[in-house]
Amino acid sequence: MPSKRYNKAQETLNGDEKQGLQAAIGVLVGFPKAKFDETVELSFRMGVDPKYSDQMVRGTVSLPHGSGQKIVVAAFVPEGAAADAAKAAGAEHVGFEELIKKVEGGWTGFDVAVATPEAMKGGVAKLGRQLGPRGLMPNPKTGTVTDDLGKAVIAVKAGRVEFKVDKTANLHVVVGKASFSEDKLLDNSRAVVDAIIKARPDGFKGTYLESCTISATMSPGVKVDVKDLGKQD
Repeated sequence: MPSKRYNKAQETLNGDEKQGLQAAIGVLVGFPKAKFDETVELSFRMGVDPKYSDQMVRGTVSLPHGSGQKIVVAAFVPEGAAADAAKAAGAEHVGFEELIKKVEGGWTGFDVAVATPEAMKGGVAKLGRQLGPRGLMPNPKTGTVTDDLGKAVIAVKAGRVEFKVDKTANLHVVVGKASFSEDKLLDNSRAVVDAIIKARPDGFKGTYLESCTISATMSPGVKVDVKDLGKQD
């Protein structure tokens, strides 16, 4: 059953009314707070059909004010300058063969994985079965396969987040924490919306963003008017 706090928040919503992004964030911030710092997320219903490769929507975005989350990074790299750079940048787990064996054994105690192209060819590429379903596989398109691991780790920890439409054409992106000010949540949300619109597949016809809601971990969703988010057709 929904909690009293959830029901109280639900009572402030006017049915299926949709609001501009800034107004929706204002409503969300006004909800009764949970006992922990909830994660705030934008959720989109996309008009694309993900089963076609040319309609895949994915990318990365650097949140102006960070995500508010502690990001644990695993860097797959042989010992050397690149490994030293990853450690200096704050990667919690740095290694190569021993790290690959841990993952093969079922360990996934990290939020983001980065790797050098050399490491990918040397064994990381075979971890697709373990990392792929969890969205943890390093990918050059998201900047997580690079020779400059130090820069990649710094970017991830500073608030760069990945987004990818799922099999059911839904897309969820973290935009901050409930403790963030309305202005910070708005800046982060606009950055996410801009990145998703820019990731629109070439040649796609139809409505790109069908619906959008913003919510916190334990809150109801506030519906956002997609007309407020930019050109969709």
